[in-house]
Amino acid sequence: MRQRIAVVGGGPAGLTFARVLHHHDHPVTVLERDPAPDARPPGGTLDLHEGMGQLALAKAGLLAEFQALSRPEGQAMRILDVDGTVLRDWPARPDDRAHPEIDRGQLRDLLLGPLDVQWGSGVAEVVPGTGDGVLVRFADGREETFDLVVGADGAWSRVRRAVSPATPHYTGITLVETSLDDVDARHPGLARLVGDGSVAVYGVNRALVAQRNSGGHVKVYAQFRAPLDWHAGLDWADAEAVRSSLLALYDGWTAPVLDFLHHGTDFVHRPLYALPVSHTWAHVPGVTLLGDAAHLMPPLGVGANLAMLGGAELAEAIAAAPGELDETVRAFEERLWARAARWGQMATAGLERLVSPDPGEALALFDEVQPS
Repeated sequence: MRQRIAVVGGGPAGLTFARVLHHHDHPVTVLERDPAPDARPPGGTLDLHEGMGQLALAKAGLLAEFQALSRPEGQAMRILDVDGTVLRDWPARPDDRAHPEIDRGQLRDLLLGPLDVQWGSGVAEVVPGTGDGVLVRFADGREETFDLVVGADGAWSRVRRAVSPATPHYTGITLVETSLDDVDARHPGLARLVGDGSVAVYGVNRALVAQRNSGGHVKVYAQFRAPLDWHAGLDWADAEAVRSSLLALYDGWTAPVLDFLHHGTDFVHRPLYALPVSHTWAHVPGVTLLGDAAHLMPPLGVGANLAMLGGAELAEAIAAAPGELDETVRAFEERLWARAARWGQMATAGLERLVSPDPGEALALFDEVQPS
């Protein structure tokens, strides 16, 4: 008899895990609290690395479909000084498949495919060690039992409580997101500034990044060091008040860069949290974690790739040894912890350099990672 497996969370980690199991004809249930795939905006764009996110998609049999959707040109990167001087300009190479971009919504739809997703299934609690397996209690009062519950339910994971007392801590850096639509027609100057990929500006303890998505949509991220309550008294429903507050933070920056904030629509407050870099847990039979639930780290283009690769590897291992579920999960966790610790250290150090008292640190970091 095949095991009853559930994954909690319909993000990149959970869907990749489920899709690879499905690829191996193993049933799996996806439990997602959102009532529908389009219940909320899916977020911006992701760059999927050849040996990580793309490898995970290959394990799911989806690499060719990804390549048809992705945007290699999105790898272009331009860095400006706060006065508008172009400091670096790395064009994309059309044949470079190292880390092309794909919109999160497109990736979600690609992974969903034929999966069995129980929409509107918010999980309240996971209780391991019951006589019939792992008990899942839902927010609506329902209960269901599984042999394995995989927590891929993000930063504030409910599943994580079953294996670890760890909670994310504030990094000291806040991100405020806004966006521009139909940028090529409505804001051609800003469209040229962003180009096919991204433009970033780094100042003292401040950064502003604009990134092109598909369909003429641009995401803008204001990043700055601030106490967690920096916005006390600010009404986030009042876009003009938020805009004024942000413009004050970036006072003195060149006008074309500030136009990203002038023309932004809604503003979303996203303080950056992280789990301890060395986050591990005592193995609990029947429960494990993936993605941000396991290794929440600063968003430097690694987290989603790690999440997808971890999900794909766990699914492959389960499919290869269906009678050794607990041993398989235990061995996977050991590999996950080691890899996440390495990348978590790099992401934490990278964030410190990108939003730094010395803007030259950000430039030096890009010089180290961009191809010459």
